[in-house]
Amino acid sequence: MSLPAYHRDCYLTELDTLVVDTGEENGRPYAVLEDTILYPEGGGQPADHGLLGETEIFDVQKTGEEIRHYLSHAVERGPARLELDWQRRWDHMQQHTAQHVLTAVALQLFDWRTTAFHLGPTASDIELDVPKIETRNLARLESAVADEVRAARSIAYRSAEVADFEKLGVRSRRLPEGFAGTVRLVEIDGLDLNTCGGTHVRSTTEISMVCLLGTEPMRGGARLHFVAGDRVRRRMADHEERNRRLRSLLDTGDAELAEVVVLRLAREKELSRTTRLLGEELAESAAAGLAAITEATVEAHWPGRDMAFLQRVGRRLAEEAPEKRALLTSDDDGDAIFVVVAGGDSGLDSTAVGPRIAEILDGRGGGRTPIFQGKATSLKRREEALELLRNA
Repeated sequence: MSLPAYHRDCYLTELDTLVVDTGEENGRPYAVLEDTILYPEGGGQPADHGLLGETEIFDVQKTGEEIRHYLSHAVERGPARLELDWQRRWDHMQQHTAQHVLTAVALQLFDWRTTAFHLGPTASDIELDVPKIETRNLARLESAVADEVRAARSIAYRSAEVADFEKLGVRSRRLPEGFAGTVRLVEIDGLDLNTCGGTHVRSTTEISMVCLLGTEPMRGGARLHFVAGDRVRRRMADHEERNRRLRSLLDTGDAELAEVVVLRLAREKELSRTTRLLGEELAESAAAGLAAITEATVEAHWPGRDMAFLQRVGRRLAEEAPEKRALLTSDDDGDAIFVVVAGGDSGLDSTAVGPRIAEILDGRGGGRTPIFQGKATSLKRREEALELLRNA
């Protein structure tokens, strides 16, 4: 075929065609068709998806002169009905055409040249040969792009020889070095004439709208993120739902959301600091209480405490009463945890007895003298573990 159906008419959604070849690549079955309405990945635009009969097409790639349709399972050669995932294609057409308009306006308004384009699943971006974009210029660019969208400029295709590019005023990038021949051009009436093999809407008005999301530095230039068309509405709906939930949770209006969050974060930071200090004080007090017990082997259980708390108690106990042996346990968020303490004067090495206690508690752990810590499946045999510690 000299011109595939996806180039003849970007709006075709069904096609009766013929499977002329089949194969497998890296475990993925594929089919080559006599003609196709599915666009193969290229030029920053992802591949189309669709159905070949009842078989899912999840990728399309151009390999040499072949266009391979990668399938959920193998098919036979012969006649087949091809169906396009139109919602995916329409989204790509809107984003890709918006990129052309954005690139052309950036060049005309600021002399910023586009060096790369990426069409992502939720947002797209172009890379510009400018190190930084000021906020005021970003606003000017978005407004100028909106003007071009409303202008309803028609979009058409034609071919031209590379030798005629300069005369025609063709904007081009990344043609192979030394390439000569006929190239497909996309023309936005009165705005841009560009080399491109992708799919586009018929008029800029079908883009609907373009929203610039922000910039970031990239390889000496700037990456500009944007959404266009139906994505803007979906993004707006997501923002509104998110704000609705935040308004309800924080009991405030949209204008005060950020300020309230800042205050809540500051309060949370202060509460976290206070909680940490109280936890340290409690650990110190607990260790002192255990050290005061006359028995050589002591034990304690605190529901809902974390490993850091048990370790803090254990280290402090080993310092205050190095002759003590201790089994400290907790059940933090449903997980049973334990710490074995054996100070330097206890006649016991915690790293030797710890694994034996972990085995009784059906757990595992590690550490170094005088602390052995671990997780247990259950604390049901806690008394048995404590008895082992007493008699070890």
